[in-house]
Order: sequence, then C-alpha cells, then structure tokens
Amino acid sequence: MRRSRLTGFVTSLLLAAGLGLTGVASAQASPTAATGGYVALGDSYSSGVGSGSYISSSGDCNRSTKAYPYLWNAAHGPSSFAFNACSGAKTDDVLANQLGSLNSSTSLVSITIGGNDAGFADVMTTCVIQSDSDCLAKINTARSYVTNTLPGKLDTVYNAISAKAPSARVVVIGYPRFYLLGQTCLGLSETKRSAINDASDLLDATVKTRAGAHGFVFGDVRTTFSGHEICSGNSWLHSVNWLSIGESYHPTAAGQSGGYLPVLTNAA
Repeated sequence: MRRSRLTGFVTSLLLAAGLGLTGVASAQASPTAATGGYVALGDSYSSGVGSGSYISSSGDCNRSTKAYPYLWNAAHGPSSFAFNACSGAKTDDVLANQLGSLNSSTSLVSITIGGNDAGFADVMTTCVIQSDSDCLAKINTARSYVTNTLPGKLDTVYNAISAKAPSARVVVIGYPRFYLLGQTCLGLSETKRSAINDASDLLDATVKTRAGAHGFVFGDVRTTFSGHEICSGNSWLHSVNWLSIGESYHPTAAGQSGGYLPVLTNAA
C-alpha cells in the first residue's frame, strides 16, 4: 500500500505526520486471547512507523518487528498472527484491505484508526510552517470532522470487525498527547502545542465512545506516555526527524514497547 496519507512532506524536507492510550476501560469479559488467533489492524501507530526494524515484505506499510502487535505476538504465542496494520490507513482502507484475516476463530483484534481520517497530517503541516491562527483554524476543521463525521466511519469499521470475528475481544487503542506543556521547548509555540494536545484528546474521546458502544475495550496510552511526550527530555515520540522524515511524529521503539505494548497486554 502506498506510503500514506498519515505521512506527507511539508516541503521536500519536512514531514508532518498524523496522529495517533493507558488506563483501560473494558466492556468485555476477561480475555482468552492467546487461545485463538490474533489480528492487528490499523494505521502507522500499529504498524510501527518510527520504531525501525521494518519487515521488508511489508513494503510501504512499514510494519516493524518493534511494533506493539509484533511484540505481543512474540510474548504470548497465539495460535495465529496476522499483522495487517499499514502506514497511512484510513477507515476505508481497513475495510478494503485489512479484514480478510478475521474469522470465527479470531480471539483478539487490536486497532488504531481515525487520525488519518481526521486529517492530522494537514494539521501538523500547517502548525509547523504557518502562524498560530492558521494552525488553530486547521485544528478546528479537524475537530469538526472528528465530532460530526468520524463517529459514523468508526461505527462502520467496528460493525465489520464484529461481523467477521464475532468471538473476538477487540481492543481499540488511542493516540498519545504529543507535547509536554509548560516547558522551554524549541519548535511550535505553546499555543499550537496546547491546541494539538486538545485535538488529540477529542479524537481519543470520540474513539473511546464509539468503541464502548460496540462493546469493545478502549486502551488509553496517554498515561503510559505521560512524561515521555515531545519536550519532556525523554520523549517516546519523534519530533521532526531530519534523518528519516517519514518517522516524524510517530512513537519510537521505546514508545511502542513502553507506551503501547503494556496497554494491549493489560486489555487482552
């Protein structure tokens, strides 16, 4: 699949990538995930963009052996493992390209999705290279989409997962806040950083609400990433990565293993 709508160049040099939780709220019973198959769906936060060690056969999907689905599979040994998450995926891409591995014997499904639909690549591009007012305007456009359109898109994906894997425990994992606020930090203004965090919170709240309505588990990585945001001094998220532009604004390997993996482990 193509490199994505979640990653885009700001210029020929600068990427602003889209988004992408730990308290776990569950509407399902205790899991028996390792007794059946595990299918990992979603966008670049699930494929592992930013963590390196990419599987060559995955092409532009950039699936990593350091991504949380790969790590969970290695630790728990489910009866089967399908790593279908792909960089740049939107809800329509999940429906079209990622659900083929689901069946009645699937016992665990994980997914991160929604950031690309909301256009957060455009948000980050605008906020990196334009004014505070331009950044806030772009964020407001994304917030409107998240509030008014994204819930229906998520419902369609969640209904399809339930139909194809009716016995599965489904863990819908959210996105971290990007920035630790109140710090001296080069780059975006505090106004931009705060607005980006607020928009991420809205995305997480929307995903959580729709996941709960379908009886799915919501995994909140904001707690595990707390103290590891950009500007923290120990960030588990790339800022602009000049050596590998496509990894900008994605979790590092530490973010996958320390931020995402514990959330799936606790929820599965």
